[in-house]
Amino acid sequence: MGDPLLITVAPTGAETDKADCPALPTTLEELVASARECEAAGAAMVHVHIRDAEHRPTLDLGRLTETVAALRQETGLVVQLSTGGSVHDPLEDRLRVLEAAPDSCSLTMGTTNFGDDVFSNPWPFVVELHERARDAEVVPEFELFDLGHVHSLHRLLDRHGLPYGGRVHVDLVMGVPGGMPGTVDALVAAVAAFPDAVTSWSATGVGRTSLPVMLAALAKGGHLRVGMEDTLTLAKGVPVTGNAQLVERAVRLGELAQREPASPADARAMLQVRAA
Repeated sequence: MGDPLLITVAPTGAETDKADCPALPTTLEELVASARECEAAGAAMVHVHIRDAEHRPTLDLGRLTETVAALRQETGLVVQLSTGGSVHDPLEDRLRVLEAAPDSCSLTMGTTNFGDDVFSNPWPFVVELHERARDAEVVPEFELFDLGHVHSLHRLLDRHGLPYGGRVHVDLVMGVPGGMPGTVDALVAAVAAFPDAVTSWSATGVGRTSLPVMLAALAKGGHLRVGMEDTLTLAKGVPVTGNAQLVERAVRLGELAQREPASPADARAMLQVRAA
């Protein structure tokens, strides 16, 4: 078998309404249950957005801290908190996510159009989040929505150094309206432009780009992020009933590529996450 395949699950996101997708895990109990199922299916890391009592996206620090604690108690997964929140969250709230002491955090490398909205990540914010994460001993995942974000990663590492742990893990988020397309050509171009410091990378295909992006990532030796944050159907007219379905599909594709799913311990070693 080849190198272990890191499978990250993004179970919830901030875009889908619970009313439109009742299977979406939006309560703490649902999120933890989904995370347990996904770990059993082969996931090693969970990318977390949370919701409030009305199932709306929130960055409430108390809820974030409670969520990290519950996921650590009930699973062995690497817990990664989103610092993106929703496109409407203020930058100062997004920085405070680190106070919940996750293992990892997302760090988006630039502003991008996001459907009808704008996902704002101005350069001073990117730098501050990078430095605060290093001080807090939180491993960032650098999220790249466009080829320009690859250049920004070069700039950040050249000017401000490596993140905590010394590893550079990247996730290509592809197929977002306004970002790079979820195509093989775009993935190959992005990977070819990575800084030499990148030690591991994964790819996420939104919606109908999920399968082509997974197949391209496996062909290029990358890792995978899947989940109901990004994909709500298994095929045209076939809705996802739970995040574990998407993890199981990623595991099957990995097996075809002769790569076994990485364990949470493998993921911690790969990313140099601190001991919980």
